[in-house]
Amino acid sequence: MENCVELLEEILTYTVETCTILLEMIGIFILVFTALKCFYLWTKKGDDVRIELGQGIALALQFKMGGEVLKTVIVREWKELGILGAIILLRGILTLIIHWEVESEKAEKREEEEELRRELEMKVLAKAAGVDALPEK
Repeated sequence: MENCVELLEEILTYTVETCTILLEMIGIFILVFTALKCFYLWTKKGDDVRIELGQGIALALQFKMGGEVLKTVIVREWKELGILGAIILLRGILTLIIHWEVESEKAEKREEEEELRRELEMKVLAKAAGVDALPEK
């Protein structure tokens, strides 16, 4: 019976370590892909570079955080658990900050688009009314 428990524990450890590595590799691939994609968009003067980069970083951090959470399954000492907890906390805080930044960037962009739309509507209405130019603000 003891051999069976040891075997299952070994299988669990191997599975968790493998899945942790896979999740962290996925996070790294997402981060590198996003960075390259955003660099390309930046060279083409893309408008959404900051939003794209922020979303990519947040997604990569979530995959890496998933790997850290999996590691908690095989932790043997309190010191290891404390270190993992600190890593998870820091990555969580980073994810929240990046998410907040992305959302504020999106809101700012929506406001700019709404302002441009209103200005265009005013020009169209002025032209339809026969007014050549609107007074400057």
